[in-house]
Amino acid sequence: MKSLTRRNFNNLTAKGIGGATLLSSLPFACAMGANQDKKKLGIALVGLGSYSTYQLAPALQDTQHCYLAGIVTGTPEKEKIWSDKYGIPEKNIYNYQNFDDVTNNQDIDVVYVVLPNSMHAEFCVRAAKAGKHVICEKPMGISVAECDAIINACNKAGVKLGMGYRLHSEPYTQQVKEYVKEKTFGDILFVSADAAYRSAGNPDQWRLNKKLSGGGALMNMGVYAVQSTIYGTGENPISVTAQEFSTRPEYFKDTDETITAQFEFPSGAVGNISTSHNFNANAMYVSGSSGWFQLQPANNYGPLSGETSRGDTIEFPHESQQKLQMDDFARHVLFGEPNKAPGEMGKRDMMIVEAIYKSIANGGKTIALDFEPGFGFGG
Repeated sequence: MKSLTRRNFNNLTAKGIGGATLLSSLPFACAMGANQDKKKLGIALVGLGSYSTYQLAPALQDTQHCYLAGIVTGTPEKEKIWSDKYGIPEKNIYNYQNFDDVTNNQDIDVVYVVLPNSMHAEFCVRAAKAGKHVICEKPMGISVAECDAIINACNKAGVKLGMGYRLHSEPYTQQVKEYVKEKTFGDILFVSADAAYRSAGNPDQWRLNKKLSGGGALMNMGVYAVQSTIYGTGENPISVTAQEFSTRPEYFKDTDETITAQFEFPSGAVGNISTSHNFNANAMYVSGSSGWFQLQPANNYGPLSGETSRGDTIEFPHESQQKLQMDDFARHVLFGEPNKAPGEMGKRDMMIVEAIYKSIANGGKTIALDFEPGFGFGG
């Protein structure tokens, strides 16, 4: 067995990996002396753009099982700003060059990668090699191959991997899943999902640069629409047909502006999605054999809202989706609770994205999709 120091033993137990096996192989006194009672996991945010600044960092002030322990930024000016605001010690502040030194930092248990899409794979792999659990913001990468690289790195390092899919932790989406599972409105026949916003102010932003983003509206908002059809039916699709539209090519020079797609599911259900960077849309509608339900809004930061054909209003108290998401992942690491958004879910969605782009490139050809039953579904 590899030689153990108190430091690396504490790191392993905090990560929740191999706990029972490891403890069973150690003397009782040694096992009991280790730090098994860590109450909160330290999270380091990699990339301090608007999502980290206005959503993740504030949410981490309210989480129960994790906290903001460190930052990684390529902008030196942000180091003092964040340190002063959140009390982050200098030893927990990294840049993109010295990031790998995080392996020696016991304060940091989880690395949350919130960078442009083309940088996800590099930093998720580096985080895993440093022995840290990983949360990857969506989309998982810019190709299925990158998703595989991330999953393989985390498996090899024995660390946990979760996707930054906030909606799986909030109650409206959980209610949708329950309706589908319990057949509250009969067998699902049709799902429609729209996720879009109008981009107008900054044509030079990284999301409109294909080298950084890997794609346009589909890689950004389209992932929400794709996911809505999946948990709206409780199935993975078996085929997709897609179309692309552009009305402002002078603005969307490098990435897709608007995409629509149609899915077929094993049960016979069908689904339609639309996603765009050129108009606002935020809804999902599910029709069953004995009624319907819908959410509108369905995928923003909340509060969401819904109703059913029975005249019910779907309504829950609003909480930060990011807070719920990060606490869910922390519970997965600390207590072994199900991973609601595992890495396989990110890979599945990228497989669908690639199929949509393939359909468009082939003039709207129907592209078959082949998934193992339940592949990509979280706990």
